[in-house]
Parts: sequence; structure tokens; C-alpha cells
Amino acid sequence: MNRYEGRRALITGGGSGIGQATVLRLLAEGGTVVAADVSEQGLKDTVAKAGAHADRLTTLVMDVADETSVRDGAASAVAALGGLDVLVNAAGILRSSHTDRTTLDAFTRVLRVNLVGTFLVIRECVPALLAGRDAAVVNFSSTSAVFAHPYMAAYAASKGGIQSMTHALAAEYAGRGIRFTAVQPGSISSGMTDGSGASGQSAGPGLPEDADMSLFLKLSPALGQGFAGPETVASVVAMLASEDGRFITGTEVRVDGGTHF
Repeated sequence: MNRYEGRRALITGGGSGIGQATVLRLLAEGGTVVAADVSEQGLKDTVAKAGAHADRLTTLVMDVADETSVRDGAASAVAALGGLDVLVNAAGILRSSHTDRTTLDAFTRVLRVNLVGTFLVIRECVPALLAGRDAAVVNFSSTSAVFAHPYMAAYAASKGGIQSMTHALAAEYAGRGIRFTAVQPGSISSGMTDGSGASGQSAGPGLPEDADMSLFLKLSPALGQGFAGPETVASVVAMLASEDGRFITGTEVRVDGGTHF
């Protein structure tokens, strides 16, 4: 299946987790991809995993929380690709803490990377997307945006903002040829959830040591298959940004194994 043959994609957070899995999926389907991440080591790992497809992969060190880095990085990506058809905003961080012990700097850092970072990348890429073919943007929300996940107030706020922004952007650009959708991952094993990711923008520490784990019992996947791998979400992202998703915009798709009904 070569749904991405001739299509050009920029994927942030491409150094680990779901971002990396999405890079590999689009490459496997014939796409030409720029993988951006704050971690150079993470990007090297992505190249190694790309194998025979690495000739269609370009890597780019970019900090989505820094406006200059995003401006320069987006321009470099578009130049390397010769245009842009697909943007996937997978870069993000997860920080967990008791809200009454959360500093303002810690709270705003999550918003800066997740929400503001997504905005900055979109803003810089819209001109190229408007000139692209069947342009599509897939943003990363989370089940945290609409369901209660304790100790994650900053993360939930950032992902709720991304979800709302996705709807607004879909309406704004519906008549100009860009589709905007979002995915809501949940119960997915990745560097972000287990703290093992190589990228500073796709990994985070676990729950507070004194967290009440009974609050998380309801978050077990209802399908009874345990946590899924990042490739599970990558396959949905690939569908949304492909011709198969041509009639989908201004909405989100939850990928959580039935954790939430």
C-alpha cells in the first residue's frame, strides 16, 4: 500500500514514540519525510530504524517551543521536501505532579511545548500547505483532554487546547484546501508514558511517588489486550492524512482500546 507515494510530510517529535512510528509508517507507504525533534540522538535512532527507506528521510533538530527554531526549521523542511502536503504535530511532553505543588514554570513549560509549539509549527507551515496537494494536518490531542486523568492538569489543559484549536483551524481553512484532524491516544505504550523516550519533547517522568493508583484502575484498556504500541496510533494518523481520510476534517479520533466510553 503506497498511499504516500509522491507526498511530502513533516513530522515533529519524530525521534521516539508515536512520532517515530509515524515517520516509519509514512516512509513504508512511499512518502518522503522530514522528521524533526529536539533530540539529535533520537533522530539518529529513527534513521537507523528506517533501513532501506532512509533515502527518503531527512532529519532536522528543532525545538517546537522556540519560535526562531520553528521558523528556521519549517523553512528548512519545506526546502528539503520541495513543498509540503502533510504535517503531523506529534512533539509533546508529559509532566505529572500534584497541582498544589506545581510551579508556574512547570505548568507553562507544558503549555509552551504542547500547545504553543503546535501553533507555531502550523503557522509556519500553512503557506507551504496551501500550495501543497491534498494538504492535511494531524495534531495530537489526548484522552486527557476530555476525561479525568489526575496529576496531569497542565497536560490536560494543553491537549484540550490543541483539540479546540484543531476545530477552529479546520473551519478557517476548509475552503482553502487544508484538512485539520486530531488523534486522542490513550493506553499507548511509548516514551512519553513510560519515561524512556530519547527525546525531550516526547518523554516525561511518571506519576508522583505518592500517587493514588486506585484512580488509574479505570484506565485499563477494555479490549483486554493491554497497552498498545505506538504503531497503533501511527496507522490511524496515516489514514487521516491520506486520500482515505479525504472526507474527514474538524474532528478527532480516539485510539485507546476502549479505555473510555
